[in-house]
Amino acid sequence: MGDSALNRMTALVRQDIRLLLRDPAPLLIRTVMPLVIMGFMQPLFRAALQAGGAGTDVNGAEQGVPGMAVMFLFFMMNVVGFAMFREHGWNTWDRLRAGTARPVELLAARLVVLLAAAVLQLTVIFVAGGLLFGLRVSGSWLALVVVALPLALSVVMLGMALVVLCRTISQLSVVANILALVFAGLGGALTPQSAMPDWAVPFAPFAPSHWAMRGFNEAILHGGGVPDVLLPAGVLCLFAAGLAAVTLVFFRAEDRKLSWS
Repeated sequence: MGDSALNRMTALVRQDIRLLLRDPAPLLIRTVMPLVIMGFMQPLFRAALQAGGAGTDVNGAEQGVPGMAVMFLFFMMNVVGFAMFREHGWNTWDRLRAGTARPVELLAARLVVLLAAAVLQLTVIFVAGGLLFGLRVSGSWLALVVVALPLALSVVMLGMALVVLCRTISQLSVVANILALVFAGLGGALTPQSAMPDWAVPFAPFAPSHWAMRGFNEAILHGGGVPDVLLPAGVLCLFAAGLAAVTLVFFRAEDRKLSWS
C-alpha cells in the first residue's frame, strides 16, 4: 500500500478518533455495566463454578469477569453499525466516495478505531475484575491476550457483516442484540459451560463466544498457557476471516443505508 493510501486512511482514522472522544458514553457504558452486573452476580457465579467441580477456592470472578466481558463485547456490534450508518444519516458517505479513498480503504480505516475500542474495553474489564473482584488467573495472562485479540476482531467483523447485510440501523440493532444474547447463552458467558442445558451443547461450537470462553477458562481456571489456547484463538481467527469474506463479497459502496426504520 502506497503512501497516498496510508495518508488517506490515517485521515479517516483521525476523524473516527475525534468522533469517539466527542461521545465516549457508549464505550463507557459497555465497560462499566459488566462490572456493575458482576457485583450482583458474583455469589451466583461462585456457586455455579463450585457445583461444576471447579473447587471451593473459586470466588465467582473466574466466570463472571470473562463472561460479562464477552457478553458486553458482542453488544459492540451496534456501535460498529452506527459508525457506518451515521455517514449515510449525515449525508457524508457520498462525499467520502467522491474522494480519493478507495472503498476498501474506507472499510479498513473504520476498523482501526473500532478494533482498538474493543481491545480497550476487554482490557479495562479484566484489569478492573482483578482489582475489584479478586480475579485470579492461574495460567498465563499472555494467553488471555492471545484469545482476546481475535475475539475483538471477530466481533468487529460480525458488526461489519451486519452493516452490509442490513439496510437500516433498526434492522441491524435488532439482529445485533439478539445475536449478542444468543451468543452469551451458547458461549457459556451466562453460566459455566459445564452447566449448560443439554439441548444447547450441540450448537455451542457455532458461536464465537464459545471459543472465547473456552480459551479464557483454560487460562483462568486450568492454568493454561499460550499453547493451550491456540485452538480457540485459531477458531476465532477463522470466524473473523469468514466474516471479512462476507463483508467484502456483499459490500457495495453505492448501496444506500438508512439511519431510520
